[in-house]
Amino acid sequence: MNLDKRDILSGLSFGRRVAEEEVAELGSYFVTTDQWNKVLSGEVDVIFGAKGAGKSAIYSTLLSRDGQLFDKGITLVSAENPKGTPAFKDLVSDPPTSEVEFVGLWKLYILSLIGTVLIDFDIKGPDSDAVRVALNAEGLLPAKHVPLRGRVALILSFVRRILPKSLEGEVKLDPLTGAPIGFSTKISLGEPSVEQKAGGTRSVDELLQLANRALMEERLVVWLLFDRLDVAFAESRELEANGLRALFKCYLDLAASDSIRLKIFLRSDVWEAVAADGFREASHITRQMTISWSQPALLHLIVRRLASNVSVMAKLGEAPDSVLASAASQRRFFDQLVPDQVDAGKNPKSFEWILGRVQDGTRTVAPREVIHLLNEARDAQLRMLERGEEAPPNREIFSRQALRESLPPVSRVRLEQTIYAEYPELKPYIAKLYQEKTEQTPATLASIWGVSEEDAKELAVKLEDVGFFEVRGSKLKPRFWVPFLYRSALDMVQGAASMDDEART
Repeated sequence: MNLDKRDILSGLSFGRRVAEEEVAELGSYFVTTDQWNKVLSGEVDVIFGAKGAGKSAIYSTLLSRDGQLFDKGITLVSAENPKGTPAFKDLVSDPPTSEVEFVGLWKLYILSLIGTVLIDFDIKGPDSDAVRVALNAEGLLPAKHVPLRGRVALILSFVRRILPKSLEGEVKLDPLTGAPIGFSTKISLGEPSVEQKAGGTRSVDELLQLANRALMEERLVVWLLFDRLDVAFAESRELEANGLRALFKCYLDLAASDSIRLKIFLRSDVWEAVAADGFREASHITRQMTISWSQPALLHLIVRRLASNVSVMAKLGEAPDSVLASAASQRRFFDQLVPDQVDAGKNPKSFEWILGRVQDGTRTVAPREVIHLLNEARDAQLRMLERGEEAPPNREIFSRQALRESLPPVSRVRLEQTIYAEYPELKPYIAKLYQEKTEQTPATLASIWGVSEEDAKELAVKLEDVGFFEVRGSKLKPRFWVPFLYRSALDMVQGAASMDDEART
């Protein structure tokens, strides 16, 4: 078969790196793994994963399967904006001042969203009515056109009204409930006093129980989906930790509710930082999983995306079902599109080379970087063909050079948009490694950074935690190795650094 490589590449796409940008296309090549099945069946509530591991893909695909889930008596509510400005973004400039305030904010936000569900499904009865009356009385059931961000603002304003920041003689608090005495409200964050109950006040926990009971009577389960929390609180680590601890406390408080389920999608490194700062309840979060990608799963992801390009598959003379039939057929198909090796000699095959180039210091490979690299390889190969360079041989559509040229832009984006953007305090130290050797010791790092060896080791451990360094050697004599993923962006030199190198600089 005489293949027009330029024509094939022009019609080829591996999809977008970010799931939120390809919601319409995800259904055609979403990989239905065992982990996905656990989420779909309701077996897990908390989904952890590295950045780019596929949390948002699961989130977006869940939303697209709302009809399938509704047939099972489950309705989905997005508690965060899938795209655009996060609902909780404004909290960065004016954050809750206490844990009580943050927990109250989360619980009332959840109750408000459930209240909208009760209205949408026209669920009536004493329990549903009590919830709606209480929310309406405080203005916490906004109209449908009000965005989630506006709902958060309304609820935070209410919380601050019943928990004033300044209490210096202006408002007397009930010593048992902590609620302002003489303040008229239909909802309290703690247990209301006898007088408050007599006036019709109910606690937010009681209202959540009533809402749960109303939903159970209708045999309806609500899944509240929380995603992009790392984006919402990215500008403040302290706020992020406080907000997430409060959210997980709400999750645990609602764990016994059969009809209200929180589904939380969160980056693994963010969760580890929260737990490390101290969160005793972490051990009680058992309905959770961490997204992981094996080599066969990543191969399946790549080939499924290739197979979704109908016109390309036709030009290659391949049937998608046949290609996807087995792991062996997937490998055979991919291997014929790339050279046997990118680097000759005792080096890995091309597929393993790709995974090795996008692996970070924790030895994690995220689909996002794999997709980015292959799209860059496509663009590089097209540019080569447009310049009149020779097409790759046989059935290959990528040459060694195209694959090599794909790494620098992936490296730069990962460094600038992930490491620098999320850990700006580490940027000055990483930047000083420009054109340095790829393997360092505490002593060589101390010389480069102008700090003591002890401080250099401490900084290196922080860089290890974020995946910039991979630690080798022994505990007493560690060596800090920079993965291929970051080398190109820093123009680093292959090899181990020595104090002689530093003395010459």
